[in-house]
Amino acid sequence: MKVRASSAPSALRILVVGAGVAGLSLARGLLRDGHDVTVFERRPQLQPGGGAVTIWSNGATVLGQLGVDMAGVGQSLSEVQVTTSTGRPLATLDLTAMTRGLGAPVRMVPRRVLLERLLDDFPVERIRCNARAVGVSATHGAARVDFADGSSVSGDVLIGADGLHSRVRELSDSPPAEPTGWSSWQGLVSLADVVADKRVALMMVGRHGNLGLWPAGGCELQWWFDLPWSPDFVRPPSPIDMIRRQFAGWSTPVDRVLAALTDDDLAGSPYPHFRHRSPGAGRGVLTLIGDASHTMPPTMAQGTNQALLDTMVLCKVLGDLRPAPSPDDLARALRRYENTRRRKVAAVSRVTALQLSHSELVLRPASFIPDRLHTWGLTMFLRWVSHHRMSAEISRGLGPIDVSRTAGQTTDHGH
Repeated sequence: MKVRASSAPSALRILVVGAGVAGLSLARGLLRDGHDVTVFERRPQLQPGGGAVTIWSNGATVLGQLGVDMAGVGQSLSEVQVTTSTGRPLATLDLTAMTRGLGAPVRMVPRRVLLERLLDDFPVERIRCNARAVGVSATHGAARVDFADGSSVSGDVLIGADGLHSRVRELSDSPPAEPTGWSSWQGLVSLADVVADKRVALMMVGRHGNLGLWPAGGCELQWWFDLPWSPDFVRPPSPIDMIRRQFAGWSTPVDRVLAALTDDDLAGSPYPHFRHRSPGAGRGVLTLIGDASHTMPPTMAQGTNQALLDTMVLCKVLGDLRPAPSPDDLARALRRYENTRRRKVAAVSRVTALQLSHSELVLRPASFIPDRLHTWGLTMFLRWVSHHRMSAEISRGLGPIDVSRTAGQTTDHGH
C-alpha cells in the first residue's frame, strides 16, 4: 500500500507518547514526511478497545491523506434519524448530501478495524510497548521522556497522544478534564436485521437518557445508552436490568438489542463523559493532540475526527519549517498548530457539551425545522471546524510514497 507525501524539511527526531488512533495517525503522517518517529505505548501490546467509531467526512479526508485505505470496511451511512423516546421525528440528517458538500463519505467502523488499517504497512519497530512515561521535559531545546523502567529517550519534539488520562498532559501542568455528569453504556453486538436499512443510523432522545443504534458493517451494530452519572456512582449488581428499565419500550429495534445484551456486554461500561474546557497548551518543544488535548463528550462522535485534524495541522506546520530548524523555530511551529486548532476545537467541544435529554415539549421546535436546514447547518459547521482550505491544499500537493521507506532511521536513546 502507498501513502502520500510532500516535500519535507530535514528529518526531526519526534517522540509520540500513546499508540491509539491519534498517536498512530500522527506517526503515519510524520513518517510520510520523512521524520524520525518513535511511538511509546504504556500497555504490553496494542489494544483497540471495544465498540466502533464514526468517521465523518472531515476525518475520512485526513485518513485519505495518510494513505489509509478505508474502502469496504465498516458501514457507510446515508442518514441519521433522530426521534424522541415516543417516536416523534425530530430531524433526519442527509449524510449523502453532506458527502457531496464535504467530499468524503460518513462511515461507521469498528475501532479494531481502524487500528488494523492504520497499522497496514506501518514499520512496527517504530512502536515501543511496555513504555510507561513517568516524567517529561521540553526545555533548553530538547525533549525528553523518562520511563518507569529507568530508561529515557530524547528527541527534538515531544507529542502527547496518550488520551483522556494523559500522563504527558499531567506532567506538563495542563488542567485535567472535568466530568459532565453523563456517561455511556456502549459496545458492539452482532445481531442481524435489527434496523430496516443498514445505511441508516438511529438516535432517540428521552427526558432522562439517550440512545443510539448505528450499523457498523455486516451484522455488527454499535449501541449506546446515555444516562446521568456522578463520581459517587455505585454499579448495580445487574446493569442490564437497570438499562432495560430505563429504555424498554422505546422502539422494536431497541427492545431487540436489550433482549440480546447481557451483563457481560456491559462489563467495560459505563464510560463517563469528560471535557477539557480548553485545549491543552504545550510549552517549548512539547504539544498535545487528540483526547490528551481536548477530550469532549461523544455527542457528535467527533473525538476521533478532531484527533485526525490535529494530525493534519501539526504535520502541516512542521512541514512548513525551513531545513534544520532551531529549537525556537520548533516551539513557534507548535504554538502555531495549537493556535490554529484552538478556536475550532473549542467550538466543537461546546456543541458536544450540550446535553440532548430534555422533555418532549422542549425538543418539539426542532421538528419544525426542515431536514435540509439541519443537514445544511451541520455541513457548514463541519466545513468550518475542519480547516477546509488547508485540507484541500494538502490533498492537492501530496504524491505517492511508501511509508516504510523511513523504517531504517533510528532515534537516539539514553539511560
